[in-house]
Amino acid sequence: MKKNLGRLFYAATLVGGVAAAMVIILYSAFYGKAVDAEKVIYIDKATQYSEIVEQLRPSLRSKLHQRAFDFYAKRLNLEERFRTGRYLFGEGESVIRVVRRLVLGEQTAVKLVVGEARTLPQLAGKLANQIEADSATLLSAMRNSELKATLGYKRDSLIAMFVPNSYQVYWTITPEKLLERMKRESDAFWNEARTAKLARTKLSKYQVMTLASIVYEETKNRGEMPKIAGVYINRLRKGMPLQACPTVKYAIGDFALTRILYKHLRYDSPFNTYRNAGLPPAPICIPSIAAIDAVLNYDKNN
Repeated sequence: MKKNLGRLFYAATLVGGVAAAMVIILYSAFYGKAVDAEKVIYIDKATQYSEIVEQLRPSLRSKLHQRAFDFYAKRLNLEERFRTGRYLFGEGESVIRVVRRLVLGEQTAVKLVVGEARTLPQLAGKLANQIEADSATLLSAMRNSELKATLGYKRDSLIAMFVPNSYQVYWTITPEKLLERMKRESDAFWNEARTAKLARTKLSKYQVMTLASIVYEETKNRGEMPKIAGVYINRLRKGMPLQACPTVKYAIGDFALTRILYKHLRYDSPFNTYRNAGLPPAPICIPSIAAIDAVLNYDKNN
């Protein structure tokens, strides 16, 4: 009798041990560190579920984790519920976390860099390289008269709204939402201190951006910018043509031009400040913050 009880106890202990081991293995498969290295995937409207699996599977540490992914993805119906976006999965993320993020659409923001651009098509192209929307869709939104009016740029170019910087946005952001975000960033940039300096320049925000774009194209030397800004403000107040060579390049559309000839100075365009007095109708590029502040803090000179 005692011998049989001993065997039963041993068997029970063995079964319990196996069960405990299975629990540990299953827990590790679903909740353990599954992703072996940082992985970024992009999911757009055309992405098939099989493509998502194909991108993720090699990043899972073992076949056990891969089977756990398949099981949990099926349980949550990931094939029908995954959402578009840019997802960055960190090293050590679990299968549970990976699947749930795809179902909930918990994507990782991208750093959108707004840098140098001379025209709206060029700007749209640079932005499109960083988000899902293509350049044609972005450019169409930038030129949409109704949208421009809501942003306060009814007759003006939206290029004046962009302040060079880096911004955290979602890869799937729509062109409309992006422009609304840029308007908020522009409003934040034009804080009370900068707005107060407009009276000294006797220029509007849009005019400051336009003049700053010319200053920026004239020099990248921050120390020279306030002096150059002062020269142009003197000419504006005297009603003189600005005679800024960068505006001629912009008018012609040849930004690689190294020598400005007399024939170029006669080029008929509202952007040619040799033919027209005052500021051109729009900025000739996205000016740097230093150039904008240089106009607001221009040097008084003769």
